Amino acid sequence: MRALQILLLLVLGTHLTLAQERPAPPSKDSLKIKMRDSVMAARDSLINKSRKKEDEKTLLTIKDYKIISIDRDTSFVDTSQSIQKDYKYNYLRRDHFELMPFSNVGQAYNRLSHNFEQYLPYPQLGATARQFAYYEVDRINYYNVPTPLTELMFKTTFEQGQFLDALLAVNTSRRFNFSLAYTGMRSVGKYQDDQAELGRFRTTFNYVTANNRYWIRGHYAYQDLENQENGGILESSQAAQFESGDPEFQDRSRIDVTYQNTDSRVVGRRYFLDHQYNIVRPKKDSLETRSTLLSVGHRLMYETRFFQFLQDSQADSFGEAFDTPINDKARLQSFYNEASVNFSNPTWGTLSGRLSHYHYNYRLESILIQDDGSVIPNTMEGEEILLGGFYENRIGGLHLKGDVQYALSSELTGNQYDFYAGYQLGENLSLYGRLKATSRMPNFNTLLYQSEYSNFNWDNRAAFDKQQRRAIEAGLNAGKWGSAKVEFNTIENYTYFELDPEIPLQEVVDGNINAFVSPQQEEGTVNYFKVEYQNELKWRRWSLDNRILYQEVGQENQVFNVPQLVTRNSLYYSKWVFDKAMFLQTGVTLKYFTKYNMDGYHPLLGELYTQNREELGGFPMLDFFINARVRQTRIFLKAEHFNSGFGENNFYSAPNYPYRDFVIRFGLVWNFFS
Repeated sequence: MRALQILLLLVLGTHLTLAQERPAPPSKDSLKIKMRDSVMAARDSLINKSRKKEDEKTLLTIKDYKIISIDRDTSFVDTSQSIQKDYKYNYLRRDHFELMPFSNVGQAYNRLSHNFEQYLPYPQLGATARQFAYYEVDRINYYNVPTPLTELMFKTTFEQGQFLDALLAVNTSRRFNFSLAYTGMRSVGKYQDDQAELGRFRTTFNYVTANNRYWIRGHYAYQDLENQENGGILESSQAAQFESGDPEFQDRSRIDVTYQNTDSRVVGRRYFLDHQYNIVRPKKDSLETRSTLLSVGHRLMYETRFFQFLQDSQADSFGEAFDTPINDKARLQSFYNEASVNFSNPTWGTLSGRLSHYHYNYRLESILIQDDGSVIPNTMEGEEILLGGFYENRIGGLHLKGDVQYALSSELTGNQYDFYAGYQLGENLSLYGRLKATSRMPNFNTLLYQSEYSNFNWDNRAAFDKQQRRAIEAGLNAGKWGSAKVEFNTIENYTYFELDPEIPLQEVVDGNINAFVSPQQEEGTVNYFKVEYQNELKWRRWSLDNRILYQEVGQENQVFNVPQLVTRNSLYYSKWVFDKAMFLQTGVTLKYFTKYNMDGYHPLLGELYTQNREELGGFPMLDFFINARVRQTRIFLKAEHFNSGFGENNFYSAPNYPYRDFVIRFGLVWNFFS
């Protein structure tokens, strides 16, 4: 069309030029032609204006590239640069304020706080310390894009290897969209036998019929997280090699580790399908609000996941072994079916009822007959049937939401509820309150486990009860004054892994501490209180972003350990440079948490465990960063923990596991819109 317009302009221009060269006398016919041409020109002008308006309506913006969550919350691709983007530019691709990374990318994380927001209703496989990067159903997004969208994330790792996360979202029509994504990572690390690898493939699709009566979406995900395990540095080597600051051991690969030739691996495959048929089709009325909707829905998920621990020969740190090489493997197969009926109305809100069926099959490698003749079986299999309901409505500035679940036939889970009420007091002022209660059995690996190591075989199915948690939460968002959140939790039958406090200290040397870790259940009630405040202060081009978390725990026995204070403060400068071709942010981030009995990491179980023998923490972590945005490209350069050489070598992520030294890393996030 544009080429045709250019051709017409050239023809008209040539015609006008020739007319100027050979003028003709006016006549009646020429006057008629001029009048006709003026009418035609006026009409064409109106047509062109109309087409221009239509073109303006069809002009694409960044908000047309939509991202849809599992709960059907919709956002759009955001190519802006901010300090929040810097916090999310990491291996997990989310803000890990409440986590403490280990020395290498792709390893475990320690918890600086307990967040029950993602508390799943059913017991999980276990190996929780190894699955922070595992994408559950709620981490998979669906896309609705007018043209193909590509996003590439790249970041350097430690020593050999790189991190790359690539996404392609395509629409074959307005009604059908699909996406392909792959994450690949390899990092050798600074210490011996510390390599980490990740492979994560995801593909999604979503489709809506032309009459909007039926929609369907689904995804397939394959995830493989593999780590070499070294058990941390030797107890006897901590002071002599790491903490002493001896220049010989600045090359961390020279520091002695507990063992070698050991690997752990988490692999998962998941098929997910969600679809809905609208019995009463939604329509638009004159006020542009949705009319009454009645629909039926169905959700299906099948997933297999396993955790494997491999070791060439026995390690004394885990005690005696039945046989070598070590090949411990725990597998969970789960099949979930849910049918729902949904009703929504502009006045009454959204109401839905659901009936769900959950089948699980947890398997270990073999049946174990102990010396006393008792048998530890190798399977847990069963079915759960639950009835649930959901309600949501907005009345003016009031937002109400509730979700309840009742167990019709269940051994693993119990009744649960979640009630939320929020109120918008003004444009920049809102508050909310929330009540939540959950009840379910602890993870499978605490109930039943088998290993080639004799100390790690147990059957707690009859001994452990359902873990129950009740929480009350309130929050306030005051715009430029910041946001605050208060949360109080009571936990009964808290289940955890613990280092046996009765083991004499003389027996706990050179990693032997790992041989005395087992699952426990606390008989008393754990009361957990946390209050959090966030705010960003701005002055001209300078900004100070603050996030502070204060925590208190009330308990009969010391089984639930968190630091009392966690803080993160970023002072940075922002400016457009190069004639506003680049947006630049540069500054310093401080993260700090007070000393506490930091959880230990157990490679054989892939779990964090409670220990009360030593306090760690109380050291600052300073990062210097330079971030920039050029068009749709965001560039990140960071000097991590640059203060590590200024003080004592007392920085640990867990007992025997030092935190990372000073390192410079860089990378980018690049969006393409075809």
